[in-house]
Amino acid sequence: MNRTTLLIPIVVIAAAIGLSSMFVVDERENALVLQFGQVKQVRTEPGLYFRIPFLQEVVRYDARILGLQTQPLEVTPADDRRLVVDAFARWRISDVRQFRRAVGVVGIQAAQVRIESILNAAIRQVMGSVPSGAVLSEDRTGLMNQTRDVARREAQALGVDVIDVRLTRTDLPEQNLAATYARMRAEREREAADEIARGNEAALRVRALADRTQVELVSSANRDSEIIRGEADAERNRIYAEAFGQDPEFFAFSRSLTSYERALTGDNASMVLSPDSDFFRFLRSVDPTGAGVSAASDFAARPVEAAATDAPADAPVDAPADAPADGTNN
Repeated sequence: MNRTTLLIPIVVIAAAIGLSSMFVVDERENALVLQFGQVKQVRTEPGLYFRIPFLQEVVRYDARILGLQTQPLEVTPADDRRLVVDAFARWRISDVRQFRRAVGVVGIQAAQVRIESILNAAIRQVMGSVPSGAVLSEDRTGLMNQTRDVARREAQALGVDVIDVRLTRTDLPEQNLAATYARMRAEREREAADEIARGNEAALRVRALADRTQVELVSSANRDSEIIRGEADAERNRIYAEAFGQDPEFFAFSRSLTSYERALTGDNASMVLSPDSDFFRFLRSVDPTGAGVSAASDFAARPVEAAATDAPADAPVDAPADAPADGTNN
């Protein structure tokens, strides 16, 4: 009975010692086996492991990718325009032994403080080498990659791998916003004024070219019209001269009748002329009593007499005055 009583505590103690010597490493963590503060084993693969009870302890670190949001940081780019930048980094522990040696027993919290300081230094280094416009342009991705590479090199001393760095905000300081917006507005207004001036200049050139083309076309058309009109007048005068040259007396008589019509119509009731003026040459030969034969009637009879006189000898005697000279009837 006494032996059984003694064996039970021994079995319980042995079981407790055996259980305390075993530990499990999860797939989401890495483990260090420490003996008096010295690293004896590094366990990065998931599974069941053993340690010396009471002499060795197990320290676990998260093996997953962790995130770090930095505080807003004021940087000065190459063009001296100050910017407020904050970033988000993703990192994980790559070397557990080096990480333990670098951060000590504090662990993740101390590592995040160190990583944030490294990240801020990398942001200042990269952003300070480029103008502020590059941060807001398509070069932003390249700048973030450069910041990641710089931070990764510095974080290797901590046993940490910086996987990615993203700039979440890039703003101007509050005290510089008004002046910056005013300067941007002035630049846009100046560019707009330049564009308007160039447009007006182009419009003037086009308008001047159109006006010159119009003048040239009108001048050419007027020249052609004057040439055509002159040729037509010359042809008219030739026809008139040819027609009236056959009988100058008829031409004078016709012109006098036209002059009488224009002078004695309308309100022209009075005329002051010399009695022997050539204007009344055809009127002076008219007998007021109607007994005499006027020059006008004599002239009116002339075409018939001329036609009868000029007709050929074999023409019919009773041929009309307007019959053709050859005696044929049309």
